[in-house]
Amino acid sequence: MSAPYLRLGVNIDHVATVRNARGGALPDPVRAALLAIEAGADGITAHLREDRRHIRDEDMARLKREISKPLNFEMAATDDMVAIALHTRPHASCLVPEKRSERTTEGGLDVVGGHDQLKIVTAELKRAGVRVSLFIEPSLDALDAARSIGAPVVELHTGSWCDAIAHGLSEKADHEFGRIRVAAARAQELGIECHAGHGLDFDTARTIAALPQIVELNIGHFLMGEAIFVGLPAALAQMRAAMDEGRRHAG
Repeated sequence: MSAPYLRLGVNIDHVATVRNARGGALPDPVRAALLAIEAGADGITAHLREDRRHIRDEDMARLKREISKPLNFEMAATDDMVAIALHTRPHASCLVPEKRSERTTEGGLDVVGGHDQLKIVTAELKRAGVRVSLFIEPSLDALDAARSIGAPVVELHTGSWCDAIAHGLSEKADHEFGRIRVAAARAQELGIECHAGHGLDFDTARTIAALPQIVELNIGHFLMGEAIFVGLPAALAQMRAAMDEGRRHAG
């Protein structure tokens, strides 16, 4: 039995980061989303942060209005963000941790400590027809908490694995990938759809694509960096090829 198709979600936050560095309207993250879809992206991810450091409220509204593929609204589990998500009605909301001091999301949600609040937010979004995903560490405790919370989807944080590879820490990289492999298998056992993301590049996407339980990768910073040199369609084509190559070895 072949592994399911591996979807690619493209995060456009960093296009907005470049725009906001100078102010004004360019480069337009919505244009990047449309180009990514034309080049083969299966969905678009955007993180509306509390401080609006990159994506803005009007970006989310335009994305919902203008793109033809699913919109994944990354957000903290706050009353303000829940209200915006309920108004926007994206295809999905991925609940992520958020700290003002961080450059980017640095780890998974504390789904054990924040269980009760996350359960309330998850239920509210689900009632509105929004698919809820929890961005979690690849641990069995986090997966069991996600099931108790009622989330139909989890996204495994791959940052520790990718960082270990980048720093040449082969033993740590093997350990972290082992955690991802076990967590992905556990998600399938629990009936939870499993996604993965953070820090992925061509090589790591190719490797993780071989885990058949993972059905979606969300990638942003690396793709936008590559796009500076080769253009977004070419960067996406190479990523798609790497994912497809890895998927052929799934099992």
